[in-house]
Amino acid sequence: MRYYAYYPGCSMEATGAPVEKAIKTIAKPLDIELVELKDWTCCGSSPFSGVDKVKAMAITARVLAQAEKTGLDLVTPCSSCYTILHEANELMKEDHKLAWQVHEALTTIGLNYNGTVKVRHIVEVIYNDVGLEALASRVKRPLTGLKVACYHGCQQVRPEYGYDDREYPDWLDQMAKAMGAEPVNFPLKAKCCGSSLVISETNMALDLIHRLLQNAADNGAQAFVSTTCPLCHTALDAYQPAVNSKFKTHFNLPVLALPQFIAVALGFDFKQSALDGNIVSPRKLLNPYFSGKIAAAAANQPAQQAAG
Repeated sequence: MRYYAYYPGCSMEATGAPVEKAIKTIAKPLDIELVELKDWTCCGSSPFSGVDKVKAMAITARVLAQAEKTGLDLVTPCSSCYTILHEANELMKEDHKLAWQVHEALTTIGLNYNGTVKVRHIVEVIYNDVGLEALASRVKRPLTGLKVACYHGCQQVRPEYGYDDREYPDWLDQMAKAMGAEPVNFPLKAKCCGSSLVISETNMALDLIHRLLQNAADNGAQAFVSTTCPLCHTALDAYQPAVNSKFKTHFNLPVLALPQFIAVALGFDFKQSALDGNIVSPRKLLNPYFSGKIAAAAANQPAQQAAG
């Protein structure tokens, strides 16, 4: 069993609740123990750092200081949280003036941060620590023939974390293949979904979401496999009706966050995979897999080929 300090982030208790439920479903089968930080608070998110850098970094460093006390790597599923936690961690090492100001703020609440925490995204943990071979060995319900567009989003691999390709990442594609699915060509897989603009600049956000949906549909995708970012998942899933209304389209593409997708392949049922919280229901698409029809057809295929 591998142990990690776990920082869910605020959205995982709201719109991202299905994603987090699926993370907890697959953790044990993947030999992952997520130890949630006690008394964690908002990371400050990326917008606040543009308003007051010191205060924003102090809020983020509070999370890092709590994680440091555990002696474990800090893992988060939210790409926005990952970006700001990673940035704060690096700035605390490079910007000595900022680090001192943050240090003074932390000492007023009895905390200190020595810069020893390793910040990690849960997708990277599944890919590197669990690994594709172990992931594939745990599959009980192969998602054979399911054509998926793997959406990485703009923050999971940017600005530059030293893993995967930031312009054309393919870790999700590799994991989808390990589950038996067929990733389609999806050129916009790392483009922004506009989720942070969906309230303030709704038309712009809907335009960005529409481009992603159209690109996936044009390349034959039956569903999305999205990164674990709750904002990306919500944008692609919950805003399809608004996109259809604005652009006179008829998109009905289920959006499965990576943990939901893995949960189905590992043999968990619809509810255990937390799919009952999705706006665009994947039930019709996945019923042949849950009923065993796809597995039966795959099992008969070699016999039919031999007879032919």
